[in-house]
Amino acid sequence: MNSKTTSPAGVPLLADERMHSARVFAGYQHATWEMHHIPWQEFRPDLVLPEHIVFAKGAIVGESNVIAATHGLLNEFGMDYDFSQFACIWGYQEIQHHLAFQTWLQLAGHSIDHGTIASMREAYPPGVTRAATLATNVICEVLATHAYKCVARSMQEPVLAEILRKASGDEARHAREFVHYTAQQLAERPEECASVVETLYIYMGTTRDLYRHPVSRFKGNLPELANHETIDEMFAYFAEVDEGGTEWAKCCEQLFKYFSALTGYKLTKMADVRRAIAEESLKGGVGV
Repeated sequence: MNSKTTSPAGVPLLADERMHSARVFAGYQHATWEMHHIPWQEFRPDLVLPEHIVFAKGAIVGESNVIAATHGLLNEFGMDYDFSQFACIWGYQEIQHHLAFQTWLQLAGHSIDHGTIASMREAYPPGVTRAATLATNVICEVLATHAYKCVARSMQEPVLAEILRKASGDEARHAREFVHYTAQQLAERPEECASVVETLYIYMGTTRDLYRHPVSRFKGNLPELANHETIDEMFAYFAEVDEGGTEWAKCCEQLFKYFSALTGYKLTKMADVRRAIAEESLKGGVGV
């Protein structure tokens, strides 16, 4: 068999071009990790700082959003078996992130009340367009990739650092697949391009949105999260350790690259995004 019909591990791939998720599954099995791969026995309580506890709690609340997100994706893409299968694969890996952070927090002598986690359960409503929903997920994954990578580099406690490194790799792979499905959606419905460029501007277009994640907008004001760490605290710590904003700049560069490829516009700064929005509005595309 040639490389097109086998996975990196030599496993035969399903010969159905409509099932991209089958190839994702095979690739993820080769690249991903399991809980027993984390060196839990190397945990160093003496290297745990108070801000690490705050960060971990914020990450847990953010990752606990996965159930709601998976539910929302399955509802919105109910007629798309291939993407729905990918959403289940994606959800499984995000659950692992949540449980890994929970386990680390327990080792550090802390916990989060179940009611706080359960408050994140309510599913999201459908997006304005399917492409906008997928584009939002591209942003979520890219932001998480760089946040985890940056914090991992600054982290002295080895177990949390390893969880962050592994989760960052997962999020990068997730971003690439959400880009794939966004491109597929736009190929079928090019009129949704306007909603994609607008989505980038909504979440990344102003200085007040530096070091902020879309989940914060959707669920940051839940009553159950009052006086509790949220994903905002996680990203605030990312901002603290990102010396000179280097990682944030890489994050924005990656998003511009992905959205340029998706929309056909050359996007290198927010002025380009605003110009693309204006051009799409003249075409009469579907906006947010």
